[in-house]
Amino acid sequence: MRPLDGIKVVTFEHAIAAPFCTRQLADLGARVIKIERPGTGDFARQYDERVHGLSSHFVWVNRSKESLTLDLKQAEAMQIVHALLAGADVFVQNLAPGASRRLGLDYASLSQRYERLVVCDISGYGLDGPYRNKKAYDLLIQSESGFLNATGTAHEPAKAGCSIADISAGMHAYSSILAALLQRARTGKGTHIDISMFESMVEWMSHPLYYTYGGQAAPQRHGASHATIYPYGPFAAGDGKSLMLGLQNEREWEVFCRMVIQRPELFQDPRFSSNSRRHENRRLLEQIILESFSVLKVEQIVERLDAAGIANAHMRDVSELWNHPQLGARERWTQVSTPVGPIPALLPAGMTAASQPRMDPVPGLGEHTQAILRELGYGDAQIEALQRRRTI
Repeated sequence: MRPLDGIKVVTFEHAIAAPFCTRQLADLGARVIKIERPGTGDFARQYDERVHGLSSHFVWVNRSKESLTLDLKQAEAMQIVHALLAGADVFVQNLAPGASRRLGLDYASLSQRYERLVVCDISGYGLDGPYRNKKAYDLLIQSESGFLNATGTAHEPAKAGCSIADISAGMHAYSSILAALLQRARTGKGTHIDISMFESMVEWMSHPLYYTYGGQAAPQRHGASHATIYPYGPFAAGDGKSLMLGLQNEREWEVFCRMVIQRPELFQDPRFSSNSRRHENRRLLEQIILESFSVLKVEQIVERLDAAGIANAHMRDVSELWNHPQLGARERWTQVSTPVGPIPALLPAGMTAASQPRMDPVPGLGEHTQAILRELGYGDAQIEALQRRRTI
């Protein structure tokens, strides 16, 4: 038995934030019915064709779901929506600002009909406030939240290499829904969850935010190096390869000086006597470290770091993750089906001995429409009529 077996989720979702949230629910056993626009569906289906013709974004966040196509402009389609909601536990949406209210699918309307329903709205900036009607995409939220300005080099800001604002909102929505289901088990009533991509990212920006407390200067950008802790970042070896290392405390700094760069006198050097001083003199310290590393191969440096108990990592290319030795040793890869055949899929990060995660197929557009309608009591003739009217 999975934790969310028997939980039914109805979702009006597109792109990443809401689909990532509901995929986590599906991983735990929830039945997720994804309502899509006939003909085109979730626009993330068309982002690219990198996975045997399917979108890399879409296959990532939409496994284990059922796809139902409905034209929500038609009254018959809304009847089907409400038939689904009558038996649902959770409703998730990240439509354009104001769209759910115009459809009568806002919490105020739904709570009057479905007392036990948990309603989760995911939007760019929240359902009220002066920014409530602004469109919001991942990179825009990275910019508005200050993340973009805190990331990059001294000369140029840089975006995150993944959809970090969408992921942040999706994870906050996921955990909030789990909490709401626990609360409902005690009260018998559903609740409303208002998730803002902007607020989710501001939460993740709290360290640099507090760093500026009282009007102090913001952290400077230092590329792949940590903005305020040093040495903590990438360093080149003599063989042209690079590695990442990180020191967190004075004990590690002493061991690093003695065992790794073999300059024990630096531990007593007042220029490097604390993290703040090392940060202030990072350019000088960088040259000392690079000089030490210039006569070593990257694996020799890794051996010294490991022997000293200093944290380090390889600077890997993304494509190397398919064959990463740690993922292989822990058997973290499985396969899921798609409309074009099986593809590899990473098992969910949360491991439990109590159950296996649900790893069902990525759905084709409208693949489950007829089956869901029959479940709701529609006969073949009624389904054919809906098809003729392009309701489904």
